[in-house]
Amino acid sequence: MNKDENWSMELSKYIKQGELKSSKKAKTWKTAIGLQDVDGLKPSQYLIKTAKEHIEGNINIDEAKKRIDEYYKIESNRKLESNSEEADKVSVRITEILSENSFNFNVIELINIHSRLFKGIYKEAGKIRNYNFTKKEWILNEDTVIYSSFETIRDTLEYDLEQERNFSYKDLSLKEAIKHISKFTSNIWQVHPFCEGNTRTTAVFIIKYLRTFGFNINDDVFAENSWYFRNALVRANYKNFEKNIFEDTSYLEKFFFNLLSDTNYELKNRYTHIDYKKEKNDIKLDNKKYTLEEQAIINIIRDNESIKQEEIAVLVNKSLRTVKSIMKKMQEKNIIKRSSGRRIGKWIIL
Repeated sequence: MNKDENWSMELSKYIKQGELKSSKKAKTWKTAIGLQDVDGLKPSQYLIKTAKEHIEGNINIDEAKKRIDEYYKIESNRKLESNSEEADKVSVRITEILSENSFNFNVIELINIHSRLFKGIYKEAGKIRNYNFTKKEWILNEDTVIYSSFETIRDTLEYDLEQERNFSYKDLSLKEAIKHISKFTSNIWQVHPFCEGNTRTTAVFIIKYLRTFGFNINDDVFAENSWYFRNALVRANYKNFEKNIFEDTSYLEKFFFNLLSDTNYELKNRYTHIDYKKEKNDIKLDNKKYTLEEQAIINIIRDNESIKQEEIAVLVNKSLRTVKSIMKKMQEKNIIKRSSGRRIGKWIIL
């Protein structure tokens, strides 16, 4: 195993130890660093050392950012780690953003995320692109997705966000909800509002958005499959009538199933290639009978079986009355049950 693969194992040690604060920090760092793979960027050993100090509580996130910035001011380090500078700086910035509770579901927030991630790295950080472009994709045999015209970027984003804002997930099955989330995510990415860094910006925005539902997401999915995430976005936005190829969100849906639930689909990049022949025994998408809200509560209970309903209400951003109603239905549907009484009892996932 080379040094580029070691970082994940080093940070996973903190997750296995089970200490809540350290585990949460380690998961966030793994996501942040893993996302750099969408552009083939690898972290330096100095970043991993800094991340570990932050996870252990020896430094705060501001100090971590300062250390990384100062590290690359030294000329010898810039030459030695020139391929890691962007990965290191963007990783620590993603960690900072994902550690914050604040989030606004609007275009300004999306632009602000891009600005914070890439300030000082890209000249056009936080600026909407003012030109049209194409990009050759290996999974499309060097063809390109058709991206939004630069003249319509802001209007298209405003429309997509408004549609999502008015959409109700109430009573949708998990499969239906994930299909919708996949389509919404692929729409935002297809606009490609920035010159560079669109996939990482979209990922951070979507993670923050999903957390407003109360999701404790499976951070390993982004950490280990960020390149697949990008390829899935490409396939969700590509069509070629001559070759009988159409937009396909199923690859992205599998990614989100793994991210939000306990499924474990194989997320192989070769599966997303337009020439890949699906096998007859390919696994079909899960069709669990519970809703997105119920899945969020399941994830929370899985992390803390002794959690109180009042705490769950805060995490899922709903009233206590609503949470009690949802969980009552979950018990009636034999999704969860309560053991050992109301005061000292625990939740059990069936």
